[in-house]
Amino acid sequence: MHWLSELLAALRRPSIQIALIVASAMFMQNLDSTIIVTALPAMAHSFATNESRVSEGITAYALAAAVCIPASAWLADRIGTRTLFCAAIAIFTLASMACGLAGGFTAFLAARLVQGGSAAMMGPVGRMIVLRNTERRELMATLSMLVWPALLAPVIGPALGGFITDALSWRWIFYVNVPVGALAMALVLAMIPNHRASEHSRFDALGFVLLAAAVGCLSYALDLLAGQHLETTLAIALLLAAAAGGYAAVRHLEAASQPLVPLAVLRQKAFRVATVSGGGLSRAAISATPFLLPMMLELVYGLSPLKSGLLLLVYMLANLLMKVATNPIIRRFGLRRVLIVNGALTACGIAACAWISPQLPAALVVIILLFAGASRSMQFTALTFTTFAEISTEERAPASVLSSLTQQIAVAAGVASAALMLNLARLGQHALVLSALDFRIALTLMAGIAALALIAYRSLPANTGAEVSGHQPAAAR
Repeated sequence: MHWLSELLAALRRPSIQIALIVASAMFMQNLDSTIIVTALPAMAHSFATNESRVSEGITAYALAAAVCIPASAWLADRIGTRTLFCAAIAIFTLASMACGLAGGFTAFLAARLVQGGSAAMMGPVGRMIVLRNTERRELMATLSMLVWPALLAPVIGPALGGFITDALSWRWIFYVNVPVGALAMALVLAMIPNHRASEHSRFDALGFVLLAAAVGCLSYALDLLAGQHLETTLAIALLLAAAAGGYAAVRHLEAASQPLVPLAVLRQKAFRVATVSGGGLSRAAISATPFLLPMMLELVYGLSPLKSGLLLLVYMLANLLMKVATNPIIRRFGLRRVLIVNGALTACGIAACAWISPQLPAALVVIILLFAGASRSMQFTALTFTTFAEISTEERAPASVLSSLTQQIAVAAGVASAALMLNLARLGQHALVLSALDFRIALTLMAGIAALALIAYRSLPANTGAEVSGHQPAAAR
């Protein structure tokens, strides 16, 4: 029972308690972005419209979140991290209630926009709170707490949404956030200190507009590419607009005396690799798997949502079980080696999922899902550690904002890429419906994207994040 005593001792540390509170709020936010997927038919019936129109609620949430993220650091410095985090939870909770009470689609869409905007504050500000209340030697333990919302929410969201819709009503998907949000606010006010900047900078309005335009166009373009009907002309136009806006935003942020988001943190190689190059590719590929798997199982192999959900629970279980072994493995082998070796295993796991079918022995299907889920969990955690491993205390706020923004874009890009590959594979066969081959092509290509990330990971120094992980390369011992 030694592990139990260690766990209880860890839970008594203020930094761990704060990380758990933040992780719980972030889980609510992550879950809400995916939970309505299986409730779309019921919602379309309530609003007397079609599922395609109702799915705009998902797009609106993602767009509002992406656009508002860049302003989170400035607001946190202005009014304090605890105040902003608590206010974001309060607005998110009220918007959830408004979603459930909506009598028409327009009211529902407006509430989802407010939800997304408040969710944009919860992720980066939550990380700021944890980082500002954690010493560098405790970073690995506390950051571990912030990984599980991103691991679990996309997996259990659709199944949980379907269960709540069948058992109660789609409106309860949003009502359940009310007691959770109230409890989270009470804990935040009771246990989290309110850090704020001693000097107030002016709001960089031009930087915000340029970033909002670039990220908004990019997010909407990716959503169009992920849709059932390829709107390529509009998507390409939006991508070009996003590129132009992004270039203008970067030029402005580099030249501004008080930029909305300082870009100096991108000069840190570990941060850049973990969020943009290697991390962007890994997150995109990994995020596509929970999107493709249930579609393949239900559309191609005819499994019921319940049976498909049970198989995804195996995938989720592996994510949870791997958390126990992740920190010791990273401490033993170091972040660079784990990112490379486990990155290769992650790519293999994604490719193996392409061959899941009812014809395979059940035991082999379970092994594949456990392997894919465990490697996914390890890679997400190692990337989170690498992101903040070498960031100074002064750079933690912009690092939190930029990492949240790049994660949002990577996840959207992963789902859009997978959907695009599916549609192109189907069109290449001149078929009207998706086949097993289409999913195998999409999953194999996403595995290839995950493998490309290894090039970036190999460029990291051997001692990357050694102070955080506690690992020392052999040459340094």
